[in-house]
Amino acid sequence: MEYTQLGRTGLKVSRLVLGTMNFGPQTDEADSHAIMDAALDAGINFFDTANVYGWGENKGRTEKIIGNWFAQGGDRRDKVVLATKVYGNMAADGAAWPNHDKLSALNIRRAVDASLKRLRTDHIDVYQFHHVDRATPFEEIWQAVDVLVQQGKILYAGSSNFPGYKIAQANEIAARRSGTIGLVSEQCLYNLAERRAEMEVIPAAQEYGLGVIPWSPLHGGLLGGVLKKQAEGGRRTSGRAADTLADPAARGRIQAYEDLLDKHGVEPGEAALAWLLTRPGVTGPIVGPRTAAQLESAIRAAELELSEELLASLDEIFPGPGPSPEAFAW
Repeated sequence: MEYTQLGRTGLKVSRLVLGTMNFGPQTDEADSHAIMDAALDAGINFFDTANVYGWGENKGRTEKIIGNWFAQGGDRRDKVVLATKVYGNMAADGAAWPNHDKLSALNIRRAVDASLKRLRTDHIDVYQFHHVDRATPFEEIWQAVDVLVQQGKILYAGSSNFPGYKIAQANEIAARRSGTIGLVSEQCLYNLAERRAEMEVIPAAQEYGLGVIPWSPLHGGLLGGVLKKQAEGGRRTSGRAADTLADPAARGRIQAYEDLLDKHGVEPGEAALAWLLTRPGVTGPIVGPRTAAQLESAIRAAELELSEELLASLDEIFPGPGPSPEAFAW
């Protein structure tokens, strides 16, 4: 496993990030623990979660599964760079009591303590804002973060689903505060089929020294050989994947993608992950395996080298927007 610095920090993280969103809803605790053990054995040291994972009445369940794994010992916690997120409403019935969601200083303080308890640890390495909170000024957010850093409860702050201008705003305000490091990472939707992040988000992240952590690297399964799996009687598509395949032009691009990779003898899902690892500014994509086999495939992708010919062909099928601002300014 290769490692890189997380943005401008001295923190070394693996080039694959273990996403845990499936732990609980789709993968039981025992299998989740086995996947985390296998990830650590493979050298993956960057684990990502969120306080809302588990969903519905089970919000927080995923953090508890991770906490139970840490409690087994064996230096598990020491070896892991742990990232979780704050923003979402944690009420099981969906009705948030005032100040029990988003990014007020009060909710950040409350949410950190709750996550630490579920995760059975004394600190969070990268504490991420899951979404933009338009109602809370960054001066307040950074004041809350500074206190938590001083208390040793968190080490770094990151963002998720932020537009480029909010990354800039957050870090410009942080720069005016003595001792506030600002955002060090951004999680964004980014993959071969969805490249809008190249317009503003990734340039902003690079300018301010944030590591880019793409989520949904297979775009809801679309880039994982979905058409071949359908033809072989595999599981049906749903959500974003189903909506995309309903468009004949989009379906044609996915077919061309699968045909290209079949010609080169490369698995589609592994190619999609390997492509992200070639992209400027990318720290590592989040892989969210439901099974040990899916984790093994992701690990193979980290060792896969795509030829210049194949990279060029992928760009032809899924062209990006081009350099910013030229792509939209003229």
